[in-house]
Amino acid sequence: MCSAPATDGSDTGAIRLTGTTWESLSRRGSRSLNADAAAAVADPVTGRTAYVVADGVGDHLAAARAARTVADVAARVGARSGAHAGILAAQEELLRQFPQSEADSVLVVAVLPSTGRPDAPADIAWVGDCRAYRWNGRVLHQITTDHTVAEYWRAHGWGPPPRLDHVVITSARTVRPADIGLATTGSSAGRLLLSTDGVHKRLDMPAIKAIVADESSVARAADTLVDSALRTGGTDNTTALVADCHPAPRALDA
Repeated sequence: MCSAPATDGSDTGAIRLTGTTWESLSRRGSRSLNADAAAAVADPVTGRTAYVVADGVGDHLAAARAARTVADVAARVGARSGAHAGILAAQEELLRQFPQSEADSVLVVAVLPSTGRPDAPADIAWVGDCRAYRWNGRVLHQITTDHTVAEYWRAHGWGPPPRLDHVVITSARTVRPADIGLATTGSSAGRLLLSTDGVHKRLDMPAIKAIVADESSVARAADTLVDSALRTGGTDNTTALVADCHPAPRALDA
């Protein structure tokens, strides 16, 4: 498989895979280390490309290692066997390598179809509160729903205190197969955004839409998203992965 390694710290990673161009950018906030990670893999057999963003649970080395491990494995297996299978494989490898419970992460996996099929659906799976968005040229759609206590309360008509937005109810270590979040898009063409909560819990939907829609390149979009989140006073680590799934932007139906 053709792969780009998981990234962390302040470095960017960019590569052209199966007709898409992507860039990830990650910066440390006020934490002692950056426990975010991103990865991408293009599978030569299926022709599909998997993108992953992961966020380690906690501010310690075990969380950072967990995020890098699940990002790498989920991307590799996801490109071959689908997003759901990628998360299950990541869980298996995480439990094998790190018996300690503090080694944990949340993540989102997006698998794009083979080259030449930009209108085929994208396969999305997630645990925790990393998110996937798609910009189709007119509308920004949030594909995922956070697996947090706050979101559970909202679904039942209760008003949660803000702190519950940061308490996840699924993770790579603990999730049951049936509880993995699943979604598909009507088309995969357009611009895809995967982000950790350091980005999307600091920037509202209009702000994210303006950046994703207005920046001409994936590199500038990723940089502006991360920089804007930190400029608003964000203290968490911030990671954004932006992928363009066709060579030239065009308007698409939602």
